[in-house]
Amino acid sequence: MTPPPILSPKAEAYAMAFTSSEDALLEEIAGYTAQEHPQAHMLSGQVQGKFLSFLSTIQRPKYVLEIGTFTGYSALCLAEGLQPDGELHTIECREEDASTARNYFSKSKRNHQIHLHVGNAAEIIPALEYQWDLVFIDADKTGYIGYYEQLVPRLNKDGLIIADNVLFHGQVLEDPISGKNGKAIHAFNEHVQQDERTEQVLLTIRDGLLLIKKKEA
Repeated sequence: MTPPPILSPKAEAYAMAFTSSEDALLEEIAGYTAQEHPQAHMLSGQVQGKFLSFLSTIQRPKYVLEIGTFTGYSALCLAEGLQPDGELHTIECREEDASTARNYFSKSKRNHQIHLHVGNAAEIIPALEYQWDLVFIDADKTGYIGYYEQLVPRLNKDGLIIADNVLFHGQVLEDPISGKNGKAIHAFNEHVQQDERTEQVLLTIRDGLLLIKKKEA
């Protein structure tokens, strides 16, 4: 079941109307996911996807990490600004979704730069020996703090971590918070806020994005 939107549907529609259109491949992924996937609401979508691609094209990262590939939409957005010799590594725990994403990656001009890993992210991350320029966390909500702690030491000086679903369908606004994932996300938000190594801004795009960077020395 699709969770109710936090923001006004009219505001969401207006934002989409005034956001640049998806390219043909992203539109194909979005259409397939909406029609065929029982959890289609997990797709980043046009507005959030364009925001991710903006960050990537502005930053021009060499090494990008995504935790939670889903059907491949957000990975392709994050890959848009890769340097010519750059790499995007994306991790998916479900083989079926990984297979779907792999198919769409094969149609992309950046296919040779995208590396898909299937399995447990907490085990795969330590094996990827890179300093990350851009990280997108969109996976199991109870794992966010663990992923964050694995990645902050390996974030480049000007690197950026983006955590998705930090409003978690409005559950973080409840008092008290009842859902397991809502509690986990609120704990993550507090954890980042209290971390003296980093600073952050929470944006109310879609289901909430938390942008995190290291503080200046």
